[in-house]
Amino acid sequence: MLYRAMAKKKKSGMALQGVGIAPNILLQHVENTAPFLFKGELDTTGDKRQFLEKLRFYKKNLKQLNNINLAEYFHICLCAHWSTAGTFVPTDVDNQIRETLWKHGHIMKHIEKMAQITIDSWTWDYSQVTSRKSYNSQKDTVMSTHEGTWLSVAIGAYCALVKYKKTELAQDMADVILAEIKKEEEIMIQLREDRDHINFLRAAPLMAHNFGDLDRVMIQWQMDENDAFFKRIFKLGHQLNESYNPILVYSGKVNKEFSSKENHRHMSMRQPKCLRKSSQFLIPVGPFMDNWGATLGQSDLLSIEEKAEIVGAFFEGYKRQEQAFGYIRGFRNLVENVDGGMNALEQFLPFDVVAQMKKSEFMALSKISTEEFEDDYKKKLEKFVCPVTNISF
Repeated sequence: MLYRAMAKKKKSGMALQGVGIAPNILLQHVENTAPFLFKGELDTTGDKRQFLEKLRFYKKNLKQLNNINLAEYFHICLCAHWSTAGTFVPTDVDNQIRETLWKHGHIMKHIEKMAQITIDSWTWDYSQVTSRKSYNSQKDTVMSTHEGTWLSVAIGAYCALVKYKKTELAQDMADVILAEIKKEEEIMIQLREDRDHINFLRAAPLMAHNFGDLDRVMIQWQMDENDAFFKRIFKLGHQLNESYNPILVYSGKVNKEFSSKENHRHMSMRQPKCLRKSSQFLIPVGPFMDNWGATLGQSDLLSIEEKAEIVGAFFEGYKRQEQAFGYIRGFRNLVENVDGGMNALEQFLPFDVVAQMKKSEFMALSKISTEEFEDDYKKKLEKFVCPVTNISF
């Protein structure tokens, strides 16, 4: 009897040996940062949202995790990261899905399945789990930081497929990577043609993030710099490339000029855990956070004490990053949508913080209206000339 129990235990452990975080712990991390996923708030129906439903299934059936293999574990990691990449605390499985699992001792048994899952994940519907999005009005396509996550996994998969001589699948993966790059190129071109200044400024940091993720994993896998595919997709937001419109480099420079200090890890916003209550509280692309602030101010899901805590986090975030104007926009619009405004909120904030806030540039800049703020950005974008491409908006 003891021998059979030991054998069973060994078999269960061997199935996931060397994969890092245990899947049940991973689910706990997802619930910590995105509890709304398990409370029926999201629509998890349809093929493209099955990644959400998979997490809900395993949360209800934890014993099923004892029977998963490497490919299923990889799938769960993707589901977890897709579900939380737009939250304040994404799951920490980046290196697992980009590299470690592709170098696992049992990879040859599962590599084709994992590659197909990766290709399929390109079209997963993540719209409910991020507010960092931009659209191509002509083709009804969307871009967010999720594409950066996807590109980083896809290029890791490509490198593994090349390493293990899965030539056809490697080419399939390369084709989808190129399709994603083309999609982002078309979004930037269309937004410029539409003269959509604000959405272009929203999209530029998304593109820069996505191509930055791609570059990092190419370096991580030590891709051959002389390889034709490497040359075609490396440093697209930084260097001119004959395969693409110079709009990519222009967009990268626009991000550096206008948005790079706005869209970081938002460490201060991790403190108010009330922001994790609902998907409607997910943070958008900075600095255009006016509507988000209004949503927070109007919400019945947040108490006045919680709204005050968010105000404190806005001020803390601004002090950490003085040109993070998005926090000011969020603050202004939250306060405007609370009965009693700042007078009501300051009762729940430390006296010294309120005093410091009232004397600060943060408070002075919050007096600027949304229209004035956006008009100023439009004018600045019009005047900006890219030093590499000589393109202007």
